[in-house]
Amino acid sequence: MGKDKQKEAKEKPLDKMTAKELRELALPLEGIVGVHAMNKNELIAAIKEAKGIADEAAKKSTVDVRALKAKIQVLKEKKAQAKEAGNKKLIDSYRRRISNLKKRMRRAA
Repeated sequence: MGKDKQKEAKEKPLDKMTAKELRELALPLEGIVGVHAMNKNELIAAIKEAKGIADEAAKKSTVDVRALKAKIQVLKEKKAQAKEAGNKKLIDSYRRRISNLKKRMRRAA
């Protein structure tokens, strides 16, 4: 019965698999490190790269949520510094930039 599950998992396309199934598939592959820390999109990309599967043209550009969060954190620190200096124009500018990044992050999810 266990073999039937594996057979079904291999027949299923990668983007239809769950993250748990993708991790199980990626563990035995060489060249993939940190499987348990990856999200579904990262797992799919790593598996395709390891197996040499050519990725079709992306429908839309992917947004890296982690990078956006890092940018937001930096802007929050700059906003706090501007607040200490009392520069209201700069505070407002950082607030708008943070807001726009948050909107981009929500759309990506």
